[in-house]
Amino acid sequence: MTRTDHGHRHLERIAQVRAGNVPEKVRYPIRVRETRVVRTAMVGSGLLRLTLGGSGVEGFESHSPIDHVKLIFPEPDGSLRLPEPDGDLLRWPRPAPTSREYTVRRHDPVAGEIDIDIAPHPGGLASGWAQEAAPGAVAHVAGPPGGLIVPPVYDRYLLVGDITALPAVACWLEQLPRDARGWAFVEVADATQEVPLAAPEGMEVHWLHRGTRAAGTGDLLERSVTAIAVPEGERMYAWIAGEAGQIKPLRRWVRDVLRLPRPDHEISGYWKRGVADFDDDHDHAPPDHAPHGQHGHDDDHRH
Repeated sequence: MTRTDHGHRHLERIAQVRAGNVPEKVRYPIRVRETRVVRTAMVGSGLLRLTLGGSGVEGFESHSPIDHVKLIFPEPDGSLRLPEPDGDLLRWPRPAPTSREYTVRRHDPVAGEIDIDIAPHPGGLASGWAQEAAPGAVAHVAGPPGGLIVPPVYDRYLLVGDITALPAVACWLEQLPRDARGWAFVEVADATQEVPLAAPEGMEVHWLHRGTRAAGTGDLLERSVTAIAVPEGERMYAWIAGEAGQIKPLRRWVRDVLRLPRPDHEISGYWKRGVADFDDDHDHAPPDHAPHGQHGHDDDHRH
């Protein structure tokens, strides 16, 4: 079967899922692309936006608000080990190349650009590189391997995350139906980390300020989110991501209190305090030939 056939097949499958009743993961043909830095800029005080372009972006696909890619970096000795094409998948060398995983914040096929928002921290591999990257610098990108497609059939949506999940929350709010209703909760340090969000009018956006408390600690998210009242008889979809320990109580709440059916929620630990390149076996881990890492966060940082 040709790649063209596969391309048609996955686009058809995406359309089928969107027209259906149940979310489903759909694989895309995965590639490694050599891109070049177009520009970098801060988005609020908490995110560094890396805009990538060049001929390598041609044919890039993103269909889900939580699509992710891996940035692949040279090894300490300067060598660069890249995965090899394996049909519509990739064959990754072992041990795995040094990489960091991020949400696709924006893909503009007309401009030929991909935006990736990184939450920078001192000593972080990706954020350190991005802060120093000049226009024209080469960046190797793998993915996305596929995406979770959520049909617009829900009465309410609940989106929850910290600064590392903010890029995905922003994508969610842009891609939801304009008549969507529900809540978005984002924990940030303070008002300087808030960013403009294109939320449907019926989505209540709550910025939660942790102040001087260390990221990934405290119960502010848990207390705020669990205070919502879901109207009886309404179907809700919940998407929650952030520090693994901090969102653990929310996993239990979704399961034991909301009792959401398995397809109606996605809960992901994007990072874990004290662990570099955290690998979370989250609920809808996209299938690819690569280990999972963090989305939207610099994995090297230890809080």
